[in-house]
Amino acid sequence: MSSTTTVETITKPNIGVYTDPEHKLWVEESTPDLESLKKGKGEDLPEGWVSIAIKSTGICGYVAPALPRGLSLTNLSHLRSDIHFWHAGAIGPMVVEKKHILGHESAGTIIATHPSVTHLKPGDRVAIEPGLICNECEPCLTGRYNGCLKMQFLSTPPVDGLLRRYVNHPAVWCHKIGDMSYENGALLEPLSVALAGMERSGVALGDSVLICGAGPIGLITLLCCQAAGACPLTITDVDEGRLKVAQKLCPRARTYKVNTSLSPEDAAGEIVKAANGVRPRIAMECTGVESSIANAIYSVKFGGKVFVIGVGKPNASVPFMRLSTQEIDLQFQYRYSNTWPRAIRLVEDGVIDMRSLVTHRFDLQDAVKAFETSGDIKSGAIKVMIQNEMDS
Repeated sequence: MSSTTTVETITKPNIGVYTDPEHKLWVEESTPDLESLKKGKGEDLPEGWVSIAIKSTGICGYVAPALPRGLSLTNLSHLRSDIHFWHAGAIGPMVVEKKHILGHESAGTIIATHPSVTHLKPGDRVAIEPGLICNECEPCLTGRYNGCLKMQFLSTPPVDGLLRRYVNHPAVWCHKIGDMSYENGALLEPLSVALAGMERSGVALGDSVLICGAGPIGLITLLCCQAAGACPLTITDVDEGRLKVAQKLCPRARTYKVNTSLSPEDAAGEIVKAANGVRPRIAMECTGVESSIANAIYSVKFGGKVFVIGVGKPNASVPFMRLSTQEIDLQFQYRYSNTWPRAIRLVEDGVIDMRSLVTHRFDLQDAVKAFETSGDIKSGAIKVMIQNEMDS
């Protein structure tokens, strides 16, 4: 890819991808408006902010092809946020109460900077970290800013997301990506989710690891565990097609298609059998589905760990005595912090290659079709990308 810096010409009105409490989905004009963007000098931006022309945005979403008994669209958490906010209108206490812009996996080009910003200039390619923090509370001051008490996370109601032609954003959360493709820049967000899980779970060279769920987060976690030297490495899903994708990504991975009619104890037996009889030391649970968490708990060894990356329903039951008598640690994750620089290095050096995860691409103006594809089991979609028509 050429290293020539290209400064964007602003000619088209800003548009965004919206949903609302009635679960409608549409594209219409958005802010910042064309007139303010055409000035292009940045003096009108808040101190420390920049304007960005968004180039690629991934849809955060995965719909399971078969719903086990007791699950529905309102409690199936591994729909993930973009699809979930559209279909269900809420994730826990985060509720769509008015028209709302989706999207939080984005990369683009700087088009204007406030005079106070010196490390970025028009034409720079950046990946956007979507959380805005207070820098005052204990989580922020101790470096775990994903727990900021005043977090404004773009695309989480009521904060509008990044699925627009243009956005304004604090420069500190715009990470330079050099000549990296915009798609790879957008994929740094789900990679950050996986990296946070890797760090907190403590996966190490030679660890036996189980990954539950072969959606985008599960597949990226698989790539990370492969790079970390986990073995044996086993991944489960209810969809055979996803498991085939997993084996293409990591040929040495063992796969198990979940039989939803089995008890957690019996499913665990099948999972361990797929791993050649080796119980996992760590299970990376990437669905948030109650039955999958139970499968993981019954699968891991004495003293093992079940690390839940998936976002679940507000209240869930777990096999308490299995956890207790086997001294199994049950640990959870909420988003990420301090992951973008590491994610950029991993992609730049080819340690993690996520390009094959992108199965569909749509123009921003065709975003409704993009969401329909991402939410359609039969489409075979893994990661759907929405691109700005000004891409060069």
